[in-house]
Amino acid sequence: MAGRVCTNKVAAGFLARADLDGLGTLSPLQRMLLACDGMLTDMVEAAFGEPIRLIKIAVDTTPAGEAVKELDLEAGAPMMRRQILLQGESSGVNYVFAESLIAVDALPPALREALLQSDAPLGRLWVQHKLETRKEILRMWRTTVGESSRWFGAAGDAGQLARSYRVFSSGRPIMLISEYFPVAST
Repeated sequence: MAGRVCTNKVAAGFLARADLDGLGTLSPLQRMLLACDGMLTDMVEAAFGEPIRLIKIAVDTTPAGEAVKELDLEAGAPMMRRQILLQGESSGVNYVFAESLIAVDALPPALREALLQSDAPLGRLWVQHKLETRKEILRMWRTTVGESSRWFGAAGDAGQLARSYRVFSSGRPIMLISEYFPVAST
């Protein structure tokens, strides 16, 4: 199969899926954070050498105001919106801002409750509740402004790298997640 060119972005590797100008200017850590489809919290802990805590900014469950195509949700279906920070326990540095849209009815009841009550990151909750998942990275990009920049202080002035992906369980899309990383601290 030598010489075969993959035109399917989902099946393609990181380089084919990245929608970033100046990809070569990214550090190896920046590229790894964007491409990782494992447990992001563990990767951030390993990269920065400190325990990471989750800070909930907002979490609410409401009917979807409109259809959410990426989650196969119709308008009015129950949906959870969750905004969090992954923050260094020792340094207090915010390494990641993330927002999630979650198809509430697609989750086991105990996991739903844990998302509301617990301060554990999603990946750790999936392991704890034995939820088998896979991720489909939809987009990776750079941004200079936006809601996420306020969480990064001066580090946010240099801009952010971002990615969005869907999480599937049992073949069904259950979450749509966008994550933002300050360029200056990665």
